[in-house]
Amino acid sequence: MEIPVTFKLYASLMDYLPPQAEGHAVTLQVPEGTTPIDLLERHGVPMAEVQLVLVNGVFLSPSQREQPLRAGDTLAVWPAVAGG
Repeated sequence: MEIPVTFKLYASLMDYLPPQAEGHAVTLQVPEGTTPIDLLERHGVPMAEVQLVLVNGVFLSPSQREQPLRAGDTLAVWPAVAGG
């Protein structure tokens, strides 16, 4: 069974969104049990560039990123940002 999730990538990671994305987001149908890591890997996002991961606005530490997404979840991911 597949479930809908919203997948958002920001800054330099936006290049990894599928073509049907609008702006920085796309709604996808994913297999039940898909984790944030699964979704990032499926779209070729380099894990070394992933810094901030949120599901429904809640920060996920690296150890929490293997928890399955649920129908209607929003996964948002940012790279490390350098600034001065």
